[in-house]
Amino acid sequence: MQFINPATLYDPRPNGYTHVVIAEAPARLVYIAGQGGEDVNGVLSEDFATQVAQALVNLRAALQAADTTLAQVAKVTALIVGHDEAKLAIFSTALRAAWGDAPPPACTLIPVPRLALDGMLFEIEATVVASLLADKI
Repeated sequence: MQFINPATLYDPRPNGYTHVVIAEAPARLVYIAGQGGEDVNGVLSEDFATQVAQALVNLRAALQAADTTLAQVAKVTALIVGHDEAKLAIFSTALRAAWGDAPPPACTLIPVPRLALDGMLFEIEATVVASLLADKI
């Protein structure tokens, strides 16, 4: 995949994403359903940062089940209940930490009034482009 941040757009890297991701075919596409901050027992923390961290753990587990990695994620969509700048900072920091030195994916953040479960504050879904000979981190 090719990750591009045009000079004519603001630098999105501090927020943990890339403006444009180009994926060349042939590839295996994987769609990861929205992963929330619930643990394996379905328990949700009341803390937003804890839910974000757990959702990223859950995302990695889903990626692993598809034999893919974060480096192969082309786009994520994040849903945040009661979105504000403080939650954006928590989310952006978590994305940067999760992706580390790998190029971050394209990202759309959608503020929402609520999610599927009572107490759920965060959800993230991913679109993965797993080339047939992809390098994995």
